[in-house]
Amino acid sequence: MDLSFLYRQVIMDHYKNPRNKGLINDANYLSIQMNNPSCGDDIVVQMKVEDGKIIDIKHDGKGCSICCSSASVMSEALIGLNKEKAIIVVNEFYELVKGMPFNEAIIQGDILAYQGVANFPARIKCATLAWKAIEKGIDERMNDGR
Repeated sequence: MDLSFLYRQVIMDHYKNPRNKGLINDANYLSIQMNNPSCGDDIVVQMKVEDGKIIDIKHDGKGCSICCSSASVMSEALIGLNKEKAIIVVNEFYELVKGMPFNEAIIQGDILAYQGVANFPARIKCATLAWKAIEKGIDERMNDGR
């Protein structure tokens, strides 16, 4: 089976059946809204951190299949990680989508479906939008001591 076909299936599965989708009205969740004006993607990512660990991530928004599915994959990949490990995963994801060498011990599973994004530079912003939002949230949480 063609690997790119398999990756397209993974992306479409996360687009049609997003994990952790839906926002929560809870003051313990930090909300970060980001958009990509060049293609219309608009997303809100929420995260809940306890004892230095991401215990929940939610997302909602509108956008292309790359953007929305990537938010789903990001939420699954980062829940349960401490903030330092989460930043490492985020940075390795950026390397993956840019077509750069990445740490295969860190980037595994459904995240690998975004390897082909490097062939479409205009789509890199789509793939990374939710990841940029969570990175901003992690930075804010690290700086406020929570």
